[in-house]
Amino acid sequence: MEHFVEMRGISKRFGEVQALDNVSIHIDKGEILGLLGENGAGKTTLMNILYGLYRADKGEIYVEGERVRIRSPKDALSLGIVMVHQHFKLIPSFTVMENVILGYAKGLKLELKAYEGKLREIAERFGLEVDLNAKVRDLPVGVQQRVEILRALFRGAKLLILDEPTSSLTPQEADMLLSALKKMSKTGLSVVFITHKVREVLAVADRIVVLKGGKLMGTLDPGSASEDKLVELMMGGKAFKPLTLLPPEELGVIRPPSSEDLVLKVEDLIVEQQKGKVAVRGATFDIRKGEILGVAGVSGNGQRELVEALAGVRKPLSGRVIYEGKEITGYPQIGYCSWE
Repeated sequence: MEHFVEMRGISKRFGEVQALDNVSIHIDKGEILGLLGENGAGKTTLMNILYGLYRADKGEIYVEGERVRIRSPKDALSLGIVMVHQHFKLIPSFTVMENVILGYAKGLKLELKAYEGKLREIAERFGLEVDLNAKVRDLPVGVQQRVEILRALFRGAKLLILDEPTSSLTPQEADMLLSALKKMSKTGLSVVFITHKVREVLAVADRIVVLKGGKLMGTLDPGSASEDKLVELMMGGKAFKPLTLLPPEELGVIRPPSSEDLVLKVEDLIVEQQKGKVAVRGATFDIRKGEILGVAGVSGNGQRELVEALAGVRKPLSGRVIYEGKEITGYPQIGYCSWE
């Protein structure tokens, strides 16, 4: 059987580190290949070689039965191989449509309308809807990832490489992505899903390749693989058992927090996402010493705007933020680090 892509005997060294040691894998047409391993296993390095960002010290690459030399991403793109990196390569000040068309359309002027219909059809077919006129800088991380994938599909990708694609997604967004990947594979698109998350790769992959320390540890069928087996291959030993936590009532009496423990108080906070569109409406809550407050919701439902308002990065329309008894509404007096 002729495979769509074969990588034979790939080795790569960085100084004293043997990043890949004689690794051979193949990818079939319409297949979702799970590339599994802990951090530093060589997963991304292997795919960077296939995408032309690195050159192997040894080994050969075949595409549709013919040996190829991939010296740059341009060579990879000409073969239909596209990689979406963990850190996106988008221009924040451009719209979604401009990011997709840039480098694809010919001439000095971008005729956006000429491509709009095709892009909308792709987005609807795979459940990757996004506002084509929105600035990328205004989009949540999960939606920016859709833009990267749409750009790859728009340009006729035959093999889509996704590097840790769910690392910045909510569980709901991750489920939507996995569903979209299954739809893509049914159209004949091949997908490499780089991850260290065992459950996700079991849910979506047709085959699973496990790397550890730059070596190929095994190739498994998800139907016969178990979480324990995959973890054992990833870690090079027996899978550990998860820690069982005792319920609070078995740990003794827990002292209820007093008013003296109050650190942050938020009262009826209203925050705009953009002019005329409210992202946070009437948020009211307290945070006390030693507490961890979870803010849950699908990406794009006001989480970022709430945090920015608390930190003074974004000025709220109304409401109050009180920190250690002092009102700081609209002033950047709390340490803030964006996860994006």
